Amino acid sequence: MVCDPTSAHQDDHLELTILLPCLNEAETIEICIQKAMAFLTRRGIRGEVLVADNGSMDHSPQLAAAKGARVVTVRDRGYGSALRHGIQSARGRFVIMCDADDSYDLSNLETFLAKLREGYELVMGNRFQGGIAPGAMPFLHRYLGNPLLSLCGRLFFGIKIGDFHCGLRGFDRERIKAFKLHTTGMEFASEMVITAALRGCKITEVPTTLKRDGRSRPSHLRTWHDGWRHFRFLLMFSPRWLFIYPGLALIAFGVSVSALLFSGPVQMADGIRLDVHTFLVAAIAVLIGVQSISVGLIAQRFAIAYGFLPSDRRFAFIVKAINLERGLVVAALLVAVGLVGLVWSLLRWAHVDFGTLEYPLVLRVLIASLTSIAIGIQLAFTAFLSSIMEIPIIRDRSLDNADRYSAETLDAGDREN
Repeated sequence: MVCDPTSAHQDDHLELTILLPCLNEAETIEICIQKAMAFLTRRGIRGEVLVADNGSMDHSPQLAAAKGARVVTVRDRGYGSALRHGIQSARGRFVIMCDADDSYDLSNLETFLAKLREGYELVMGNRFQGGIAPGAMPFLHRYLGNPLLSLCGRLFFGIKIGDFHCGLRGFDRERIKAFKLHTTGMEFASEMVITAALRGCKITEVPTTLKRDGRSRPSHLRTWHDGWRHFRFLLMFSPRWLFIYPGLALIAFGVSVSALLFSGPVQMADGIRLDVHTFLVAAIAVLIGVQSISVGLIAQRFAIAYGFLPSDRRFAFIVKAINLERGLVVAALLVAVGLVGLVWSLLRWAHVDFGTLEYPLVLRVLIASLTSIAIGIQLAFTAFLSSIMEIPIIRDRSLDNADRYSAETLDAGDREN
């Protein structure tokens, strides 16, 4: 049986909710709702049009309600807040979200719904495949912001999506609700895609068109501010690219240069001579690289433990292999090696009555020894901090086991009685 879209509020078992986040969209909200309603009616879809109003002051909610949409008021400000509350309030099995500025064609959503019916849990629109009308997207967004951020998304998370920030997308409502997305601003769009990919959702994209929006006022989007928030979010959800890979690169650079210069200076082309100063730079690069990897491992462990990132078998193996005791053993060995080199350097200095040293090798050994000591101390602190983070995890497991034991005991008692 097909439900009239205008009476969708009477039925909680709908197939589709078309969700429109709204903030002062009086100029375009009516035409958007008309197109969405026409799509539902033409295709005979049991659905609703839901407007998540985020504090409009221009009577947008009243206009939306008059056109037959269901309106929910969202007190928490922000694009992400409006969408998150809208998803919570949606009654459809599937949700197609779209900006309420009439830049997307809401009368032509067949391809999105078809992919959702096929079993895809997130269906992204791709404006670069479907076509962007002249003036519909600012130059920086079209040729720098969107391509760069989409490239980062594909690189960091292996998501084969060409348009990471398209405002028109469809998804399985219960699947997205289960992720408990939390961002409040424009980065909500990135959080949805990243989380869906990390949780193993079936993701695809379909071409969609973008035209100039129908508003006379400027867009809510702030180019540099929102672009940075998106990029920051991508990095925070990828400790490997933020900490671990840069750390490995620094260590590789530092070790290579140190090995090259340990025996003495190297004469390069055009009169360039690499000596102990470059050796010092290489040692600092190694130290910073180790610190970066340490922070990355802790960040990854924290994110997995508290549900921001899914569990990773390879990372779990590394964490299990590098426990507190093993970490302290490695740290102690590094400190011991460093102390040996330090003592040797002091003895060489004492050989000249603590005067001016003419032995470049001594300075190299001293730099390497101090770097080894610093890395050892850093690893010891990292091992302890990682173990401290394990305390609430162990406690939670113990409580879960105790609760399970209590429940089993009660069940056994009930059976005996």
